[in-house]
Formats: sequence, structure tokens, C-alpha cells
Amino acid sequence: MSVRNENNGQTLEEFVQELAQNDDIYEPEKMTGDDFFKMYLDELKDVPKLGLEEEKEILDRIQNGTAGKSDTQRLTEGKLSAALEIARTFENQGVHINDLVQEASVAILMAAAEYDGGDFDGQMEKKIRESLEALIEEQKREKTIEEDMRARVNVLKDISAAMAKELDRAPTVPELAQKMKMTEDEIHDIMKEMLNAMSVKSAEGQAGFYGGGQSPSGNQEE
Repeated sequence: MSVRNENNGQTLEEFVQELAQNDDIYEPEKMTGDDFFKMYLDELKDVPKLGLEEEKEILDRIQNGTAGKSDTQRLTEGKLSAALEIARTFENQGVHINDLVQEASVAILMAAAEYDGGDFDGQMEKKIRESLEALIEEQKREKTIEEDMRARVNVLKDISAAMAKELDRAPTVPELAQKMKMTEDEIHDIMKEMLNAMSVKSAEGQAGFYGGGQSPSGNQEE
């Protein structure tokens, strides 16, 4: 039996054949080369410097619970330069500087919310470093999962193309499963990942296998 997609009538065997002819799938997003660090520094030039007396007054209000939104905003603005310098030490570890800066900004707010006296700068730096380290670890885990799936996709493409030449037709899912020493469900899972990736591309206005912004869903046995 062949598995057919409800939306366009294409069988998974036909999908496999089309897959072997398509190189533009499951490509991870690439970081841009924009100098976000310089951009942030340029923007901070217009922010009034946070003086020691003003900082103390804000921290006192935070500590006694009378600080307003404008206080935390002003404190965050005043500490962004220091946060940028910390964030920059985490560059080239798999996370874009823009994401590092955003996470550092959130960490300043968290440090302010938890402040109960003492050295705020030291507490802030600790919070920023903990947040950035956690972000980098999360990105590493996601990258490992993505690379594993991409490798499986590429293996499926290569094997399906080789089998198509050998058989002079598109291989069936059971044939692919036997060749790859995987279950049919695992083959379907890989295909679903590819379809999801193409669905995202279609939603962004890029042409996928099915064109017209459609994405397959709801496979069933005929």
C-alpha cells in the first residue's frame, strides 16, 4: 500500500522521488554578519550616564519596594554598557551577539527584581553570566538535535536517489526502511520533519515542493 497525502494526492513514494531531486531543504538559519555590538554602542551614546547618586536612589527605591517602571528602565539603560561588555566575552560560542545582548538586558531586569541590598553590580554580572551560559547551552542542545536530523535527512536523500537509479523507480517506504535499517515510522518521522521545514518556507513566501504555500498534513493509508 502507498501512503498518500490528503492535500494534493501525492504518495510518499512520489515525495521520495521528488526529494532526491531537491537540494533546498532543511537548511538551518545562518547568522548575519551585522555588527550589532557597534549598533548598540551607537544607540547608547544618546542615553544619559547613570550617576552614582541617581543609581543609589533607584536601588534604595527598589529595595524598599517603592520603585516604579521608570526606575527599572533607567537602571537597565544605565547598566547596558557594562552588560554589552560582558555579553561580548561570550561571542563565538554559537549565539549571535544580538541574542546575547537581549538576554543580558533581561538579566539586568532580573537582578533588579531580586535586589535586596549589597553590591548590585556584582549581583548583576553574576546574573548576566548565568543567563548567557544557560542560553549558550540551550543553543548547543538545539544545534545537536538539528544537525542529527539534517544528517538523517541527507542519508535518506542519498539512499533514495541511489535506490531510484537501481530500481528505475522511486523506492517505497518499506524498502527505504529495510535499506536504512529503520522502522517505517522512523522514515515517516524524517519525512514529517522535512515537510514541516518546507511548510515554514512556504509560509514565508518561498516555494516548497508543493507550491502555492500549501504544506502536507494528515497522511493516511489507502
